[in-house]
Amino acid sequence: MNSRPVSSSGFPLHDSAADSGADTVGYRGPTACAAAGITYRQLDYWARTGLVEPSVRPAYGSGTQRLYSFKDVVVLKIVKRFLDTGVALQNIRTAVQHLRERGFRDLERMTLMSDGATVYECSSPDEVVDLLQGGQGVFGIAVGVVWRDVEAALSQLHGERVDTGETLVGHNPADELARRRNRAV
Repeated sequence: MNSRPVSSSGFPLHDSAADSGADTVGYRGPTACAAAGITYRQLDYWARTGLVEPSVRPAYGSGTQRLYSFKDVVVLKIVKRFLDTGVALQNIRTAVQHLRERGFRDLERMTLMSDGATVYECSSPDEVVDLLQGGQGVFGIAVGVVWRDVEAALSQLHGERVDTGETLVGHNPADELARRRNRAV
């Protein structure tokens, strides 16, 4: 079988060598929660336990705001999808560590498959077919679909420029107040 189980490693969540300069916009906790479909309590727990830590700006004590990259938010949504299908948190940790290890290259072309016990990375239709031919029940997460879902959600929400801290208003026509505040500054 060509699909391979994910392995564990301690690499940082954001691969700066592959994506240098790519994360000029960060998202605060409430925005990341809204885009990923999780609660703030889940976000906080996952950050404190190292499951998904913010790669743009971690919290440094009370009063500081975590700032998540786009890819962080994609991973948050993947974690949520795995939890919704009943995959154990330890297996999800292994999958997230694998994503860290591979540096998120070609992430949007990947399908993550699981039989509930093991998470597999499939990067071609043939690998998905090989895995399905094993005869046991599996489910898959097409990361490209999650990627586009997060993109659509974040386009409606507020981001923050990493270099200046300026609030970037999403394309939400209902948020006239935020647009007026930005014009006044």
